[in-house]
Amino acid sequence: MLKSISPGIKKTYVGYTNDLKSRLKKHNNNKGAKSTKGYKWLLIYSKKFKSKNEAMSFEYKLKKNKFGRKKILDQYIK
Repeated sequence: MLKSISPGIKKTYVGYTNDLKSRLKKHNNNKGAKSTKGYKWLLIYSKKFKSKNEAMSFEYKLKKNKFGRKKILDQYIK
């Protein structure tokens, strides 16, 4: 999960990748997902999975779970 570090922006982003460093760099260079363009990002949570299927299933659930995202964000802020 990424958190925007752009001034005045309170936004998070959840996505799947098999190359975390490269993906974060793309997001911060406006070459990532459409919803991440124009913002700077910081990685605040990651989780490894044995398969792409498991990872994508978790990604989907976390994207739909605003409470879960807020919980992760609150743990990061403390």
